[in-house]
Amino acid sequence: MATDVGAFKPVAADTPSVPERVATTDPDGVDFGWVMQVTFVVTIVVGSPIVALLSIGTALDTWAARVLFAVRVGSVVWFVTAVGVYLYARRAESDDLAVGDS
Repeated sequence: MATDVGAFKPVAADTPSVPERVATTDPDGVDFGWVMQVTFVVTIVVGSPIVALLSIGTALDTWAARVLFAVRVGSVVWFVTAVGVYLYARRAESDDLAVGDS
């Protein structure tokens, strides 16, 4: 008799319902995961109003023009935000090292 690989297997009653944590990180230097997350949030929160305000004075007659405008302005906002967040994280990390050394 063939066994179904995807078959339901009952779980013991004493098995915890929350999975164990797989891994943790302790990055040396800048935590790039934090930088990416903060960049994403700040770009959405700050970038959306910037794109909306700049679009007021621009003729955007077609959907293609609207998309291209949003991509062009949004990419600049994303890049500036990413560089700013990275520099902030690097400065904060160097300040932490300076405090820890003394």
